Amino acid sequence: MSAININKNNFQNEVLNSDKPVLLDFWASWCAPCRMVVPIIEEIAGERPDIKVGKINVDEQPELASEFSIMSIPTLVVMKNGKIVQQVSGARPKNAILEML
Repeated sequence: MSAININKNNFQNEVLNSDKPVLLDFWASWCAPCRMVVPIIEEIAGERPDIKVGKINVDEQPELASEFSIMSIPTLVVMKNGKIVQQVSGARPKNAILEML
C-alpha cells in the first residue's frame, strides 16, 4: 500500500479513527529534505501493513500544519488512538523512522 494524502476532509477518518498507528509526513514540494524522505516513507508504507502512512502537504493544508504546530519540515508524527506519541523534525534515515513506530 502507498502513503495516503491526508487533508482536512479525510483527517478524522484516516488518522483519528484509525485502528492502526499512523505515521504522518508533513512536507512541501519545494523542500529538498522532504524530497529525500518521500521514498523512505513510501517504502515503509509498502512494507508495513500494520501501520497507516499519510502525507500532509503543509502548503495545501495549512490548518492541519497549524493544528500540529509545525514550524519546520519535514516533520514526522506518529499517532496512536488519535494521540501524538512521537514527533520529530528534519530528515531521518529509515531505521530512525522505524524506531519511532
